[in-house]
Amino acid sequence: MKTKLIQKAQELREHGFTTGEIADELNVSMDTARWLTLQKAEEEKVDAPVDFAINWNSIGGNSTRLSYVSGALSDMALSHGEADIVLGIAVSGIPFATVMAEFLEEMTGLDTSLAIFHPNKHRKDQDNTDDEGTISTNFGSVKDKKVIIVDDVITSGKTAREVIHTVKDQGGEPLCVTVLIDKAGLSEIEDIPVESLIKVSRL
Repeated sequence: MKTKLIQKAQELREHGFTTGEIADELNVSMDTARWLTLQKAEEEKVDAPVDFAINWNSIGGNSTRLSYVSGALSDMALSHGEADIVLGIAVSGIPFATVMAEFLEEMTGLDTSLAIFHPNKHRKDQDNTDDEGTISTNFGSVKDKKVIIVDDVITSGKTAREVIHTVKDQGGEPLCVTVLIDKAGLSEIEDIPVESLIKVSRL
């Protein structure tokens, strides 16, 4: 498994993916993605960071399953109030957010828009790690809106924290963060509740 991850990470790097994009694609932390890209498959000398690699292809590759999971996330998000907009974190949060916006519109009868967030870790130039990502201007605006934030996996909570700050800076009100898998075992980030279908706890 480790050798396959190393090969996949190095293939992605050869195709121009940033460390953040590799981390998202393989559902691992930034530290793990960095480690994977620096390894030689046949010489695994340096210990890997403590992490769990998540493969949810069985959901992402099937529109029916993706729809069911998005419905469950929508139901969990509604316990925190009705939202005006669903904000998907690129790349893997976007499919869930798209379907969730439709579900929430059906469940509440309210118009529910879609917004897209591009995290700082996807930028080629990541010298300033204090920079925050951006909300795409091609989709909905979060200004004066109640917002549900959606991603596939929380590894450390850094990206979710970045989104929460950006939403607040742009005049939005985050209601909750919803994810498929929470690898950090968080119940809240910046006082915003975290809802996950699966929560990983280290013993």
